[in-house]
Amino acid sequence: MISDKLGKIVSLCKRRGFIFGGSEIYGGLSSIWDYGHLGAVLKKRIKDAWWDTYVERRGDIVGLDSSIIMREDVFMASGHLEGFNDLLIDCPGCKRRFRVDKMEKINEKVYRCPDCKEENDIQINQPRKFNLMLKTNMSATEDNPYYGYLRPETAQGIFVNFMNVLNTTHKKLPLGIAQIGKAFRNEVTTGSFIFRMKEFEQMEIEYFVAPCDADKAYLYWVKERSDFYIEKIGLKKENMRLREHEKDELAHYAKSCTDVEYNFPFGWSELEGIANRTDFDLREHARVSKKDLSYFDEDSKRKFIPFVIEPSAGVDRTFFAVLCDAYKEEEVKGKMRVVLKIKPNLAPYYVAIFPLLKNRVELVELAKKIFANVKSKIPAVYDDTAAIGKLYRRQDEIGTPFCVTVDVDTLTDEKVTIRDRDAMRQERIGVDKIIEFIKEKIYAND
Repeated sequence: MISDKLGKIVSLCKRRGFIFGGSEIYGGLSSIWDYGHLGAVLKKRIKDAWWDTYVERRGDIVGLDSSIIMREDVFMASGHLEGFNDLLIDCPGCKRRFRVDKMEKINEKVYRCPDCKEENDIQINQPRKFNLMLKTNMSATEDNPYYGYLRPETAQGIFVNFMNVLNTTHKKLPLGIAQIGKAFRNEVTTGSFIFRMKEFEQMEIEYFVAPCDADKAYLYWVKERSDFYIEKIGLKKENMRLREHEKDELAHYAKSCTDVEYNFPFGWSELEGIANRTDFDLREHARVSKKDLSYFDEDSKRKFIPFVIEPSAGVDRTFFAVLCDAYKEEEVKGKMRVVLKIKPNLAPYYVAIFPLLKNRVELVELAKKIFANVKSKIPAVYDDTAAIGKLYRRQDEIGTPFCVTVDVDTLTDEKVTIRDRDAMRQERIGVDKIIEFIKEKIYAND
């Protein structure tokens, strides 16, 4: 049984270059993380899978890349400036700060600090509201500021561009607008590695439908998005579940909402939310902007404000779930092997290529030649900085599905040994068959 799985995953991410602490050489920055090369590539693979599934392969969804900084009016209309708050409480003893909703689960509404080291319980302070918006001065001078806000979600950029997209694409409802991008929340209670951060990335679709079609569309997207994680991302079904929100926990704009939850090392938590936002967003933006955001349906000859179904996924949380799901410790010949069994087409590298002996010039030259050819067709990496066993373990830890070893026999028979990450099975194939072999394996279940 794996103990302290979260700690081991965090250590692996730092050791192998998936994720580093933000501003680390200056002591770090709380809840801010930087993605290294492997992390950036894995993150891109996740985003590409989402974009390809919903934008490239469908005719009812188009893409958008809206600005991160938006006017104050936008968030007045959305309700963020007035209502986007966490209710927090402070402990005067240990100075820790907690969200009220989390404390209620621990203390059953008797506010006692769960972390304070004092001998006697200390009654914590009364709850206070903390707005989660981050604002920035857009004026050239400090003495005459003009403030804009960093978006707390990508959704508002979609809503304010609804008519622009509708008029330029000439689409009819149902119409989805998809966006991948950064969002910012001044989270006071953060932690659990990259699960909750101040700067994070979202994959959101706002799916605009006629009001009469909203309930059906909502149920469709709940199933569709749940299936995506299993079929496209490779998460295990037993680690996934759906949780429908109770009426008293629904956002003010939502008629219904379902969370796709994943069983992280710290327990079940939200991976994605699918909400029926009704016509709240377009109606409020129309009211504040004084612009007509209604839709005219040619078939029914009716004009109405569309309802919106929103599947909103976190890129970073999906990334985290992939690592948690893939992380394995296996005993091999009396030694422990750490391996990331990532879905092959999401792996940062599809294949690693090594010379068996780094002091044999002809092997190194041939291995590099093979690598250059393979690299031009599929993601690959070359390494000759350790013994072959250690090279295998490095690639196991970063999730590389296949390793190719160039040995002395390759010089004469033009064959290499290819090793499978999961089964650790080895076989000989021709040098000219490497790319074909790997592509067939990688895309077999895509």
